[in-house]
Amino acid sequence: MPDADAAASLTQDLFADLSATNRSTREGAEDALVALGVEAVDHVLPYVREGRPAGLGDAEGVLRRLGAVAKGRLREIRRRVPGRLRRKALVALAALGGGEGIEGADLRALERLVRIRLLEEGAVRLPAEAGRWLAFPADRFDDAVSALGLHDLRPATTVTGAAAATGFPDRVEVPNSADSRRSTAYRVFVTPELTSRRRTLPIRNWRLLWGNSFIDELSGFTLADRLSRECGEAHFYSADPYNQAECWYVSRAGRLVRSYGTYADPQFAGEPLHFEVAYRNNAATPREAAEYADGCPYASTAARNLSVQCDFVPDIRTQGHGWLANTHPEVPTFRFSGALPV
Repeated sequence: MPDADAAASLTQDLFADLSATNRSTREGAEDALVALGVEAVDHVLPYVREGRPAGLGDAEGVLRRLGAVAKGRLREIRRRVPGRLRRKALVALAALGGGEGIEGADLRALERLVRIRLLEEGAVRLPAEAGRWLAFPADRFDDAVSALGLHDLRPATTVTGAAAATGFPDRVEVPNSADSRRSTAYRVFVTPELTSRRRTLPIRNWRLLWGNSFIDELSGFTLADRLSRECGEAHFYSADPYNQAECWYVSRAGRLVRSYGTYADPQFAGEPLHFEVAYRNNAATPREAAEYADGCPYASTAARNLSVQCDFVPDIRTQGHGWLANTHPEVPTFRFSGALPV
């Protein structure tokens, strides 16, 4: 067998061992691949996954450990090597270092692709399973950006934005040059303007903000209050099927108006809203009347009656495009790692 074929076969065996159930086997395989140095790049590159975050024990993990050696070879492949490995190399560079690892011509090509996709984007489908989001009036977009301290806003498709804010790394630690402390930059996605066709809503045009780490660590309740002080009204919604937990929170002028939380004590706060009273009074069965006796216990139902429900539904139309942004003035949005779908 030629040396090249033998090396490829050996690398394939080592890569297979990365998925072994035995931990020492996995670690030994990764160490052996890393020990090959730049030679390993070409062999593991075909196994790079597209459109999904990198996991442990995979091609991206090997390339990450190779560091600058891998990036140099990947850039060379982009410039000189024909065929399908060029696309994989671009995906790998994005996974290793976001846009910072990608050369200018490729960045410009990606920006053109985003513009084309935005022109083609129709009805959007939002990841309701991701579980938590904020809503604010669409015409107060600039106020929302200011209230949340968002920076480096870049047009993005909903597919890109939803993945960036819910499925890929959405935070980076930023060292402070003045001392040893570090701050955190969070990546978020603000949806296109979503307009409900339901004329009964006081506000029919909304934008939603996604960003799992941002909402979790700064508190969706606090962020909704901050947004509503600048935008008049804002909501926080959370649905966690795994823990059978629902939460919704309405804030106006910086104050709680109404909220529900499965594990809150008490579960409801504030006076019942008009739609809750209607659900209780118009219940079709005694069971439904009991279910809504104290108010609405479902985040998606509250969202449908107060702003817009997550995921695509026929009574919502979109206008404009979404935005990727982050919360640190010194961190460009493309610094976050991950080869995002477009």
